[in-house]
Amino acid sequence: MKVIWAGSPILAREVIARLAVHQNWHAKTIRTPLARLVKKRVISFQKQGRAYLYRSLLQEADCVRAQSQSFLDMVFDGALVPMLAHFLQGREISDSERQELGLLLGTKKKAAGSRFELSI
Repeated sequence: MKVIWAGSPILAREVIARLAVHQNWHAKTIRTPLARLVKKRVISFQKQGRAYLYRSLLQEADCVRAQSQSFLDMVFDGALVPMLAHFLQGREISDSERQELGLLLGTKKKAAGSRFELSI
């Protein structure tokens, strides 16, 4: 999907060429998920002569939001704090990341009018 979002609309041969750089996949291996995405109405195609032109029917931000929520629901029963704690325990966090998280949480705090504080 990232290839399609980046170049939408994009020819099938361009999708194949871009993915071939990173993956050692045959063209048919790439066409199969494209056909499935068309069937699921995630992308559409338009035939131009012998070529297929694909375009996304969904915005990237909407897909990321939906997949993130699905992951949160499946793995952490929808609980954000245990998920965040899990990721923070799994690796070191830089000062800039700590500051960015603080800013994000501060923005949420102001928007919600809560008295939430996080010590990272």
